Amino acid sequence: SSASAPNAGRTVLTPKSVRAPITPAKHPLVIAHRGASGYLPAHTLEAKALAYAQGADYLEQDVVISKDGVPVVAHDLILDDTSNVRDVFPHRARADGHWYLIDFTWEELRTLKLHERTAEEGKPARAGRFAASGIDFRLHTLDEELAFIRGLNATLGRAQGREVGVYTEV
Repeated sequence: SSASAPNAGRTVLTPKSVRAPITPAKHPLVIAHRGASGYLPAHTLEAKALAYAQGADYLEQDVVISKDGVPVVAHDLILDDTSNVRDVFPHRARADGHWYLIDFTWEELRTLKLHERTAEEGKPARAGRFAASGIDFRLHTLDEELAFIRGLNATLGRAQGREVGVYTEV
């Protein structure tokens, strides 16, 4: 999606562009919830790539709509605990003290850096999760993630004889 025309170039999913419905399998299906979110910050492309490499059958996307109507891959409606929104937009919190994704345009959201979920005091919410700092994990659009998965399927999937599907929650 382009910043100047957020609706231009949108991916349109048709029955031929998505994986067939889930059918009974000889093994349990693995749905990578938010990617490899136990290893890397949830819903980052890096977490999706790792989940793909770990053998997931489906990659799950939660979708939240930005202020300007762009579908963004994110689980939480608020940005407080998973991004640097407090530093970048300190005066944009609502009266309840939270920064809501829907209050920001895609252009604004793309300036944020993501990190593992933190508790109120800024400490990691879950011990043992990805702790490195200074890495530019970013939000991305649903279109970008679908293109990324198509790319993984076209290169790695062909080599491995498999194709990962999508499992989108709106």
